[in-house]
Amino acid sequence: MSVLTTDLRPHLALVTGSSGGIGKATCLALASMGCSIAVHYHSSTSAAEELVKELRTKGVRAEAFKADLTKYDEILNNDVTTHQVRTLHAEVVKSLGNPTILFNNAGLTLKSGIKSITEISIDEFEHTWRANCGSAFLMTQLCLPEMEKAGWGRVIFCSSVAGFNGGVVGPHYASSKSALHGLVHWLASAYAKSGVTVNGVAPALIQDTTMLPGNNEELAKKIPIGRLGYPIEVAETVVWMVKTGYVTNKVVGVDGGFFVQ
Repeated sequence: MSVLTTDLRPHLALVTGSSGGIGKATCLALASMGCSIAVHYHSSTSAAEELVKELRTKGVRAEAFKADLTKYDEILNNDVTTHQVRTLHAEVVKSLGNPTILFNNAGLTLKSGIKSITEISIDEFEHTWRANCGSAFLMTQLCLPEMEKAGWGRVIFCSSVAGFNGGVVGPHYASSKSALHGLVHWLASAYAKSGVTVNGVAPALIQDTTMLPGNNEELAKKIPIGRLGYPIEVAETVVWMVKTGYVTNKVVGVDGGFFVQ
């Protein structure tokens, strides 16, 4: 009997922020192992729908779910209901079942290249924290009990090299990402005997994403190996964390040697 989980046909992955970049690459990588996919997106409807079509060609169940993860609870504006974290989870469970794999990938930078703490208001700070950490905490809180009941689960957070060294975006972003590291460590320890592993990936300067704070050529000079990373390289790290139950309580940098851990 293999100790690796390589057949994901019994499993459902909820990937937040999955209409492009790292999220899309991860959806495709997991689907290639038979995993059903709940595709979350915020505004890129056409990209999400195209991804769902591509995933279904792999023979897996896949659906797209729109939600604004900067807020926790459903709101009603001008008779239009906007889905948030709780309603996203409820819709996924209703349509596809309970996720056994959760990749908390969605996030934002808001502002980049901040040189002074006075450039970020407290409202901007809290908005960034809520999107990058608070919503990931809440989604994990909603998903983890069913994973524990099943005796198997994978929770993975997308952090950033900024969580290790402060990065180049600003204090709002760095602190929201480093907060995920503490969350990983507590959760992994608390659920270690339940069959649920908890880890994080910390990318640096990944091309084909919306998170790059500058010109690709100039940014590549900051990376020891001399190039930016690709979304698939982060996705493959996530897949490794899904496959093995002996990796937990880790935040792994995917950064071309940018940060020596």
